[in-house]
Amino acid sequence: MTTRGKGGEKAERFDRQDGALVLAHLLFAFTALLLGGIAGVLQGLVRGGLIELPAGIGYYQLLTAHGVLMALIFTTFFIIGFLYSGMSKTLGGKLLPTSLRMGWIGFVLMVIGTVIGTVVILLNKASVLYTFYAPLKASPFFYIALALIVVGSWVSGFGMFYNYRYWKKTHKGKLSPLFSFMAVATMILWQIATIGVAAEVLLQLIPWSFGWVETINVLLSRTLFWYFGHPLVYFWLLPAYICWYVIIPKVIGGKIFSDALARLSFMLFIVFSIPVGFHHQLMEPGISPFWKYFQVVLTFMVIVPSLMTAFSLFASFELYGRSKGGKGLFGWFKELPWKDVRFFAPFMGMLVFIPAGAGGIINASNQMNAVVHNTLWVTGHFHLTVATSVALTFFGITYWLVPVVTGRTLTPRMNKWGIVQTILWCVGMFFMSGAMHTVGLFGSPRRTAYTTYGDHPDALSWIPYHVAMAVSGVLLFLAVLIMIGCIIGMLRAPKGHEEYPIGEVAESAEPTPALLERWSVWIGVCIVLIVFAYTIPLVGMIGSGVPGSPGFEMW
Repeated sequence: MTTRGKGGEKAERFDRQDGALVLAHLLFAFTALLLGGIAGVLQGLVRGGLIELPAGIGYYQLLTAHGVLMALIFTTFFIIGFLYSGMSKTLGGKLLPTSLRMGWIGFVLMVIGTVIGTVVILLNKASVLYTFYAPLKASPFFYIALALIVVGSWVSGFGMFYNYRYWKKTHKGKLSPLFSFMAVATMILWQIATIGVAAEVLLQLIPWSFGWVETINVLLSRTLFWYFGHPLVYFWLLPAYICWYVIIPKVIGGKIFSDALARLSFMLFIVFSIPVGFHHQLMEPGISPFWKYFQVVLTFMVIVPSLMTAFSLFASFELYGRSKGGKGLFGWFKELPWKDVRFFAPFMGMLVFIPAGAGGIINASNQMNAVVHNTLWVTGHFHLTVATSVALTFFGITYWLVPVVTGRTLTPRMNKWGIVQTILWCVGMFFMSGAMHTVGLFGSPRRTAYTTYGDHPDALSWIPYHVAMAVSGVLLFLAVLIMIGCIIGMLRAPKGHEEYPIGEVAESAEPTPALLERWSVWIGVCIVLIVFAYTIPLVGMIGSGVPGSPGFEMW
């Protein structure tokens, strides 16, 4: 059965079983966002010196909960739910039974892991932050929880691969739908990247935390983490790019500028975003300067697909604006649908990604990184990229995806509240990230609770910025509450059938080369770069008698 979408075209009903899987992921994701937001606002108020925590609740306990729930749990559940929704829509209108089953198995494993991990954090047995750096040692059940989350995400990814492969077999010679192609690329990046953290957790952290071995190779554990830690950023970003490339052109009534350019950018992200972890370890002793230099060069190569994306997106916007009568150099800009939260929230995320990307170049540059390393500058950069660009895009997706999968409508009232929520989030992040970047340049360290360092003049000069961060955190938490309220409102909205907005490629676009769908070529290049970038350093870390460290509990 079909009904009319907002633009007058026919909108197909979303399959009920597929919708249940997607909605389960989304609701769990936003539950994690709410809990992580509570931890975050409390942590920010403590760091600003505005409150003191009651006995039994630790600052680093809150900081760990905030990072794990928002950076790992919220994003992973949302991404998998979103990708499954798009694959259901573009690969025939319904997931294969095997894919659906694997999606649910993955969801259950991740939920179990999240519950175990959250309980351990709340018991103050794992205040090691979301990076869980050794030699800080958490309860072994925290690491088991992480393993369950990773394994669950793998199962979900395999479900997507199975559905995509079946479609390719039954549509030989045809170009796969762009959304599904990008979803597969995102999960391939995730599957390859998580090999590192899985090896760290299973082979190092769990035996060490159980006491089966006395010490841990700290340099090796951090290297394995950052093998995963940097591509994790692109696991967050690529679903946002899917929205920017595929969804937003349809939302505004335009066309996708180039299918080929979009696919090439995703292949380049697979190739260049994984063998770059050493740029997070530029200040780490024990790693040869040559290998650091090599991985910094590869890091800068990731700038290329990002610039390609910016060009493609704004080309789509300009073509649409001029088709609506926009004149002059920037006349097309005012023709964009600024009052539609489905466009407004992701677009603000795109704009913020410009300074966020510039900050990333600074972090990956050896000399400049030496100035900002381990300061609040890094935290400010993180909040611009993930907590602003990615989060705003995910919020924008939510405003249409929840009505699509529930058979409801996005009411004008919910749309207006979405605009308010987006503006509030932007204002809060502007002042929070701005304060973090500035005070980081003044030397204020990250990962520390409130302290004046014995009333040292430098530390006292940082306090106004910390207070600004705390106040901004309150604004952001208010935005989280509005977001949760909007989701509840959308679940109770009048019944209807919103369109799943999948864009069409512009007629003037060049054909997509077949090379861009030869997965073995691109994955092969990625593996070659990984082997070259990591083999010799890892052999040195394992076999050169690097001293081990016992575990420490500093909370």
